[in-house]
Amino acid sequence: MTAPLHDTGAAGTAPTDVTADMPAHRIEGRSPGRIAWMRLKRDKVALAGGVVVVLLVLVAVFAPVIVSLLGHPPNEFHEDRIDPLFGTPTGKWGGMSSDFLFGVEPVNGRDVFSRVVHGARISLLVAFLAAFVAVLLGTFFGIVAGYFGGWIDSLISRTMDLLLAFPQLLFIIALISVVPNKLWGFTGSGVRMGVLVVVIGFFGWPYIGRIVRGQTFSLREREYVEAARGLGAGRTYILFRELLPNLVAPITVYTTLMIPTNILTEAALSFLGAGVKPPTPSWGQMLSKAVSTYDTDPTFMVIPGLAIFVTVLAFNLLGDGVRDALDPKANR
Repeated sequence: MTAPLHDTGAAGTAPTDVTADMPAHRIEGRSPGRIAWMRLKRDKVALAGGVVVVLLVLVAVFAPVIVSLLGHPPNEFHEDRIDPLFGTPTGKWGGMSSDFLFGVEPVNGRDVFSRVVHGARISLLVAFLAAFVAVLLGTFFGIVAGYFGGWIDSLISRTMDLLLAFPQLLFIIALISVVPNKLWGFTGSGVRMGVLVVVIGFFGWPYIGRIVRGQTFSLREREYVEAARGLGAGRTYILFRELLPNLVAPITVYTTLMIPTNILTEAALSFLGAGVKPPTPSWGQMLSKAVSTYDTDPTFMVIPGLAIFVTVLAFNLLGDGVRDALDPKANR
């Protein structure tokens, strides 16, 4: 006779389950947002860019407090820091000292640190508001063109092609020259900032509109859209309750990449004299004034140029990380 496969013991009892006394672990589902955040946390470069972006936003928001603690009023002249013969800052590195962390401007002696900090408010405010306008218009027209198709898609697509071919910088420069000093309840630099936001956002929406249109073309044939249509859902419901939530990822990614482009556009326009009016500080305006003194003291050009470089680089690194984190096909 062969031996039994299991030793049932003298009483013939069944074998005990060793996992019966182990604590049961609850399995929790993870939302797409949580999965994206876990991926983003593993990207140290993107996190570094995000930290810099947060610091820049805090600097822009609390600029008056920071200047009151570490600097001087941005439009206050300090002629005692300027060489009366050459008009350049006294001392080395543009007059840097414990009182003037980034030195002073040539000729008038204004605090460069204070003007860089206040310039961050102008650049980030214009960039964020212009991106908001572009995203709002691009999302609406892109999703409408992609869902309805036909002559509506042709009309919106040809409009986008026309705006993409239009010389944006030349149009803004021409528009600034004829804009009155008072408009929409704003005066001076407020008017120019409003014009920059509207024009940059208006000419920027076709870029995100093309992306939303292409994504909508593929999403409108999905099963959940057909199911919603079969249950009697209207077009408005399908557009904004079924399609739009699935477009959040590409819209978010492109927004993070659009903001640095807007910062560069604002700096270029300020450099050309079409930005905010003096004496309102702006990074591009500071670069424009530094051109005449670059051969004698390049510090005044390096500091605002470095501020633009760091800001744009941080946003680009964060945008690349967000794009990878929201990609469902990423092997990370």
